[in-house]
Amino acid sequence: MPPNCHVSPDKANAARAAAEHILQSLGAALSERPSATLAVSGGSTPKLMFEAMAAAEFGWRRVHLFWADERCVPPDHPDSNFGMTRRAWLDRVALPAEQVHRIEGEREPQQAAADYEADIRRFFKLEGDALPRFDVVHLGMGPDSHTASLFPGEDLIDNRQGIAASVYAASKQSYRVTLLPGVLLNAAETVFLVSGADKAGPLRHVFQEPLDATLRPVQLFARQSKNVHWFLDSEAAEHLR
Repeated sequence: MPPNCHVSPDKANAARAAAEHILQSLGAALSERPSATLAVSGGSTPKLMFEAMAAAEFGWRRVHLFWADERCVPPDHPDSNFGMTRRAWLDRVALPAEQVHRIEGEREPQQAAADYEADIRRFFKLEGDALPRFDVVHLGMGPDSHTASLFPGEDLIDNRQGIAASVYAASKQSYRVTLLPGVLLNAAETVFLVSGADKAGPLRHVFQEPLDATLRPVQLFARQSKNVHWFLDSEAAEHLR
């Protein structure tokens, strides 16, 4: 079993455990600074986590929220990561609108990526080649071992200088905007939430096969991120030693 791996009996309990951990980490950051930063991922798995976060008592007014990636669709589209997050969580908490830094997926992909990078640069007051440092980045993993919108074979997996970029996910036949590896690796803490039997084989490969981030992008962050916590259900963890 990899270090910092928390296995729950089912996906609902894994989601609640991940939510509790993220809130503890944000609370620790807020004890030291006026505000904290969180970047989240979309997809179906985090919905239960967002609902648990919405039900918790927490001072959201000091948190700035970002996204690890977004589909290039309008915010009210069923595939929008922002839209799912809003329905499951944001509509139910007092997080000021100006602290929600969404990716404008309704725009042309390259422009959406450029605008998102500009927003991040302004918020973090970045100069030159400096990269942002999020307090917590939440990531997931697809059955193909992609994470954020970094898919197998994507050239951007080797990018350590950029902040955000548009990508075309051929396997999904869709354009997306994603944070780049240098930003994700620079996070103070990374929290993975992974559930389902279809993730068991890929997770075993992530931890037990030689590093090949081009083939298995999530390996990059499993092996090289500084502070990683894994929240798994029993089905996803089935093949881990």
